[in-house]
Amino acid sequence: MSFSGRFGAACALIVIAVVAVGCGDTVIDATKTEEALQANLSKSLEEKVSAVECPSDQKVEAGSTFTCKVKLPKGKEETATLKILNTDADVSVIKLSGSNE
Repeated sequence: MSFSGRFGAACALIVIAVVAVGCGDTVIDATKTEEALQANLSKSLEEKVSAVECPSDQKVEAGSTFTCKVKLPKGKEETATLKILNTDADVSVIKLSGSNE
């Protein structure tokens, strides 16, 4: 499957838990985001994702975007851009970019 075809399959809705922090802010649960993104991308890209690193301080604001580092086999790294869809912290992968786009 081509990279663009595999990315299209990766553009799925990911439901993520949120964590309330001080001052009334609500942030994405980075650990759950990383786990969900790793499983989703491993399945859609048909190759094991070695690791995913997402920010731990991403506020839940509908319409905002953030990026996570994605590590693939053989040292290849990609960047996944996710969009927060609503205040429930549902997110969608909107872009996956790397060294061989």
